[in-house]
Amino acid sequence: MAALRILLVDDHALVRAGMRSLLQDIADVDVVAEASDGAEALAAAERERPDVVLMDIAMKGMNGLEAAARLRERQPEAKIIILSMHTSEEYVLLALRAGAAAYLIKDSATSELELALKCVMRGDTYLSPAISRQVVDGYVQRVGVGVGPDPLTPRQRDVLKRIAEGRSTKEIAFDLNLSVKTVETHRAQIMERLGIRDVAGLVRYAMRSGLVPPET
Repeated sequence: MAALRILLVDDHALVRAGMRSLLQDIADVDVVAEASDGAEALAAAERERPDVVLMDIAMKGMNGLEAAARLRERQPEAKIIILSMHTSEEYVLLALRAGAAAYLIKDSATSELELALKCVMRGDTYLSPAISRQVVDGYVQRVGVGVGPDPLTPRQRDVLKRIAEGRSTKEIAFDLNLSVKTVETHRAQIMERLGIRDVAGLVRYAMRSGLVPPET
């Protein structure tokens, strides 16, 4: 049997080194690449075609939730395991909605990581025992077992993410190499598609959809 191909994604090199060390103790596992943010993760996944992506949430640039959602669209066969220090229900729900197959707390034991790998590869979902069963029940009750199509285009998601981060229209235009008028048009279209009329509502939607992490 071929070794399980793993992509490690975390913005701290020491954390990646620690995870690599843990994975070395698990048979038939091979770390094929590392990345320090979501954009690097997508590029590495396209290049290496990993079986499993172990990914943090909080990273500069594209965070783990947004990267997970994009990876699910591009490589649905890749299993995503979120590694995070956050145990709140909000984070777990966002991770599941983004396409994660497992959610592990960063201080989990090697045996738990091995169990999570086995679970996701057979098509199951795995959550650390530290996370309440109510998280799963709440997820099913709130969003159901499926996730509907995204009402926004990739460009609109880029604009919405920056709005939620508090960037001005001029800053967004500069970041995305667009005119101010184009950004304003995107903003109006986003509000129309989502049925939202204020910035606070856009921020809440961005958090729920995983474009930005929830405030803690």
